[in-house]
Amino acid sequence: MFVNPIILAGNPFFEAFSQSDTLGKLIFISLYGLSIVSWVVIIHKLWITHQAKKSAQRFYEAFQLQKNNPLNLECDHLSKKGINPFVDIYKVLKKQALDVMAKNRHFQKNGPNAPATLSLSDIDYLASHMATQVAGQIKNLDKNLYILSTTIALAPFLGLLGTVWGILTSFSEMLGQNHDMVIGGLSMALATTVLGLIDAIPALIGYNYLKNSIRDFSTDMEGFSNDILANVELQYRRVDG
Repeated sequence: MFVNPIILAGNPFFEAFSQSDTLGKLIFISLYGLSIVSWVVIIHKLWITHQAKKSAQRFYEAFQLQKNNPLNLECDHLSKKGINPFVDIYKVLKKQALDVMAKNRHFQKNGPNAPATLSLSDIDYLASHMATQVAGQIKNLDKNLYILSTTIALAPFLGLLGTVWGILTSFSEMLGQNHDMVIGGLSMALATTVLGLIDAIPALIGYNYLKNSIRDFSTDMEGFSNDILANVELQYRRVDG
């Protein structure tokens, strides 16, 4: 695939890049690289968050249909269909609850044939495991968002560096009466400033949107974990006295 040189010649960013010196070209390449990486992160995280919310909603609806028997929901096939934080939370609760009830059944006075129950301390134990799982899910969703925050802070500074360097080279060339290089330095100064803002603004919008979306979803995960734990407690907690 060939790019029309006339189109490139009419592009102010390409002209500024072609007329800049080595440091200027490095600044341009850094700004282009930041833009590409930040857009990849934004699109990928938007897709991941959307898929997680969509699959979590489907599992929540399936759980509501079987909430009276909370530990008998099969979810192995759902975990193979992609990211589903609700399934991961439920699987942790199910495994830990069944292990604890098996231990309690073994040590009960009525023998291993007695109904499986959970004590209040067992409920607290399950709650701590679920809180850890929720924190892990939030950490996974937050992964690589630091790239956007870095772009927000770094891109304007790179643009400012290009601006200062472009003006500095322009003044240097003015002393040598090289007017073409003066124009090239000023063009670089303006172009890097614009590119720095073009990098930072979408990264800022994407970062704030993703952080708010993940924060809202973390509230949903905490609510779901409390919901299934309450159903398990209602069905299996041992009644004292």
